[in-house]
Amino acid sequence: MKLPSFDKARVLVVGDVMLDRYWFGDVSRISPEAPVPVLKVNKVEERPGGAANVARNIAELGAHCTLLSVVGADEAGDCLQRLLTAQGRVDALLHRDESFSTIVKLRAVARQQQLLRIDFETPPSHEVLQAKLADFRSKLPDCDVVLLSDYGKGGLTHIAEMIQLARAAHKPVLVDPKGDEYERYRGATLLTPNRSEFRDVAGNWKSEAELNEKAQKLRTELGLEALLVTRSEEGMSLFREQGILHEPTLAREVFDVSGAGDTVIATLAVMLASGADMVEAVRIANRAAGVVVAKLGTAVVSREEIQQDMGNQD
Repeated sequence: MKLPSFDKARVLVVGDVMLDRYWFGDVSRISPEAPVPVLKVNKVEERPGGAANVARNIAELGAHCTLLSVVGADEAGDCLQRLLTAQGRVDALLHRDESFSTIVKLRAVARQQQLLRIDFETPPSHEVLQAKLADFRSKLPDCDVVLLSDYGKGGLTHIAEMIQLARAAHKPVLVDPKGDEYERYRGATLLTPNRSEFRDVAGNWKSEAELNEKAQKLRTELGLEALLVTRSEEGMSLFREQGILHEPTLAREVFDVSGAGDTVIATLAVMLASGADMVEAVRIANRAAGVVVAKLGTAVVSREEIQQDMGNQD
């Protein structure tokens, strides 16, 4: 199978953005102040995280992305804007909120092992979220697919209205959900919970048959066209009215699963925006996931890497 061209695909991404900061270094001693390791930092990296990582994945695949989100009027917000502008193919419309601190996840890493993560976050104001909704209305006609990336940080307060607006405009809506209140995602085209997130909503299952029943029940209750449960080492399962498709995992080496969900939904969106059907989109997204988990941190996958992976395994 040859991948479709992605250069004309246009995806509108809305969600919680964050800045991922990495402090890399070495540990050779324990602190005399407390029984904790001392990290001597020798390298600092900054990467777009959350919905910004989704946008970064879309751009890396060669598609066009418009990103709507909220950041603080601070240094971290400036850094995110700069990183996204440098990415190319991302039109980042980041509303600045004076009362809000840009979400930062700071990770201390030694010898490829994470020692500590520190989170900085506050919820955005109602006024700036209303402004973002107005932008959503204006940008909607120019996209092929809408992608809502919910990290539960308060940036998608108006998600139910966004889904209604997008569906009324006949745009497919893909949602990466968070929490256990899925009613707010009613009417979306596709939901992509991971195994743990789905369990929080549907409860435990003891067999594949019970999983299938729970997934189809949730899909029907929420009026979804499809539900994709990503299942880590068990691959991913697509549930539709037409039936169930299971794709086994394709990873040869699992190095870091952080951000893999972003890669999956970004690839799905780009494939659908390029004219692929849902089954094709899931199969390519599964390949993209297999490539990205072999990389450290919130990484991305290019169209060429997916094509190469297809050639290596076919």
